[in-house]
Amino acid sequence: MTTLFEPLTGLVTITDRAAEKARELLVEKELPEGALRVFVVGGGCSGYQYGMALARKAEADDTEIEAAAGVRILVDPESVPLIRGAEVDYVDELMKSGFTIYNPNAAASCACGSSFQAPQGQPQGTPRACT
Repeated sequence: MTTLFEPLTGLVTITDRAAEKARELLVEKELPEGALRVFVVGGGCSGYQYGMALARKAEADDTEIEAAAGVRILVDPESVPLIRGAEVDYVDELMKSGFTIYNPNAAASCACGSSFQAPQGQPQGTPRACT
C-alpha cells in the first residue's frame, strides 16, 4: 500500500463538506477507523462511471490518501490515472443530494454527471445507454 498526503499529491482531494459527510457515515456504520474508497469502473453512458464505498481497511495495492480534512481516501491502482486531480464534494440541492466527483481528466461527461469519457490515449470503457 502507498500512503500519500493530500496537499503533496493532488491525486484526489475532498471538500470540507464531503469530509464531514464521510465522517458521519463512517461513524454511523460503526467504521470509525474506516476510509472512503473512490473508484472508477467501466460502464455508464460515457464509458466509465464513478463509484464510492466505505471500506474497513485498505487493500495491499491501494493508494491511501491521508486527507487534510481527517478522512482517509483509498484508490485502487486501475482508477488512479483516470481520477488524478479529482475533487470529491457533497451537494445538497433541491434536485440532487449526495457525493459528486469533479474530474479534470474527463474528456466528456454524461448529463447525469455520474459517468465520463477518458481523453484520447487513455483506456476507454464501453458506454451503455442512459437510463
